[in-house]
Amino acid sequence: MSDDRRVNRHPVLGPLPEVETVTFRFEGEVLAGRVAEPVAAALLAHGIRTLRYSEPSGRPRGLYCAIGHCMECRMIIDGLANVRACLTPLRQGMQVRRQSLDALASDR
Repeated sequence: MSDDRRVNRHPVLGPLPEVETVTFRFEGEVLAGRVAEPVAAALLAHGIRTLRYSEPSGRPRGLYCAIGHCMECRMIIDGLANVRACLTPLRQGMQVRRQSLDALASDR
């Protein structure tokens, strides 16, 4: 996979092993990621930092704690709302969308 934002050679560990890649859709665009990596990591590797929009203000929200405590990375994944992207392993063919009040309302 040709992503500039990924660490492929670590200064201490050296070159990292090759990992199987999968494709997924993010808001209609086909992207590639590493199998089983968190959805949030796959998106960050493509430079996508806004994962949802705040319900009260509509402001962009992104990855915050990255360990599943804060709920800032809630997304709509395979049609399910409020899925934490930092804990969800990437699979072939996943459908991923940013979560917002508008997106939630359009799913009803």
